[in-house]
Amino acid sequence: MEAERQEPPVLEPGYTYASVTDKISALVLRQRTPRGWLIGFALTFAGLMMLLFAVSYLFVRGVGIWGINIPVAWGFAIVNFVWWIGIGHAGTLISAILLLLRQEWRTSVNRFAEAMTLFAVACALLFPLIHLGRPWLFYYMIPYPNTQGLWPQFRSPLVWDLFAVITYGLVSLLFWYTGLIPDLASLRDESNGRFRQVVYGVLAMGWRGSAKHWHRYEQSYYLMAALATPLVISVHSIVGLDFAVSIIPGWHSTITPPFFVAGAIFSGFAMVVTIAVPLRKFYHLEDLITMRHLDNMAKMLLAMSVLVAYGYLSEIFFGWYSGNQFEAFIVKNRFLGPYAPFYWAMLIINVLVPQLFWFKRIRRNVLVLFLLSLVINVGMWLERFIIVVVSLHRDFLPSSWGIYVPTVWDWAILLGSVGLFATLLFLFIRFLPAVSMAEMRGLVGEVSLGETAVGMTDAREIIKD
Repeated sequence: MEAERQEPPVLEPGYTYASVTDKISALVLRQRTPRGWLIGFALTFAGLMMLLFAVSYLFVRGVGIWGINIPVAWGFAIVNFVWWIGIGHAGTLISAILLLLRQEWRTSVNRFAEAMTLFAVACALLFPLIHLGRPWLFYYMIPYPNTQGLWPQFRSPLVWDLFAVITYGLVSLLFWYTGLIPDLASLRDESNGRFRQVVYGVLAMGWRGSAKHWHRYEQSYYLMAALATPLVISVHSIVGLDFAVSIIPGWHSTITPPFFVAGAIFSGFAMVVTIAVPLRKFYHLEDLITMRHLDNMAKMLLAMSVLVAYGYLSEIFFGWYSGNQFEAFIVKNRFLGPYAPFYWAMLIINVLVPQLFWFKRIRRNVLVLFLLSLVINVGMWLERFIIVVVSLHRDFLPSSWGIYVPTVWDWAILLGSVGLFATLLFLFIRFLPAVSMAEMRGLVGEVSLGETAVGMTDAREIIKD
């Protein structure tokens, strides 16, 4: 009689503790930088330089170089802010919530997903700052005992944004760094050069892998996960409240906060797939980032697309059912107005395209999955554009209507922020482990125990026969 065999949860058989450490640490400690990394970094760094030039010119000339006007006073800056904050949510979801739920498949992707969160938050924080017009006065948002007696308006969600995003960034940074400590110690021990040993040793904070260290590490890691979990819901809900508390048709809705959260997770998972596929291919991590990981993330994209579609249908239904002529007009304007092609493209990309993930053949086709994730990222940016611009350009008075046309400086700052994000990502991949060595070594033990259990079952069946 042949015993039923189950595949290991996420790790291919044949790995040992040493082989996991050697494979992942070699990506960081190799002596020569790969030529492909240099080419990619050069391209992304050029995008970063374009961002610095565009922002410098903005500080010299002012926000008049953008396409913003009356009534569209919120343009690309706020669109990009909401988009980047949304992208950062998948990292916290994968790392914190799936950790608390004991989902082992997160292990191979959580490290670069956490880094993605930090880099996306860094890009997002840039846009409200430069959108202020006078960014050197940003500290007016911070409550401190000043001689002018100025205090922030705590009833404004714009002030809540400041505290929510900064808190989210700090907790994400601490959570990411806590998980890195055992791996930094491994890099310290594997390094040959004295400089690297000192740098990684300082960052490892004296980690020696003792039972006391592991006990405190696990306590701290799970505590940070518990702190980060509510932030996934609260941060983007507060971003949604920036719109919901206004009286603008298309914004003034109670569904806006949960709708923003669903869209954030949707775009965030799309970005994780966008990063995971090239990383898996060019660094030969197919045995660590397996098809199961990609398949699960494709399923998450499918689930989130259904929630996003529900949000779109709710907006259309309540625009009709409310009996409010302004809400009904904003729905009609999205379908038939001057920005209608963008709205139809958004619906096709965010609702229809992800339905392809119902098919296993699509979910397991790496190239198609990568291309669809790129398209979804564009679709979610279009959604933010529709929410911000289309809701503003025609509000209550026809005499106040206008058209928003982005300028070359709007596009330069958008593309430059992508360059900033990609530059930080390239540096992370080069100098820090993109996959968690400590957690992957933990899976080695589970796989070994699983193989031993299967072997014992085979022996019992042989004796029984």
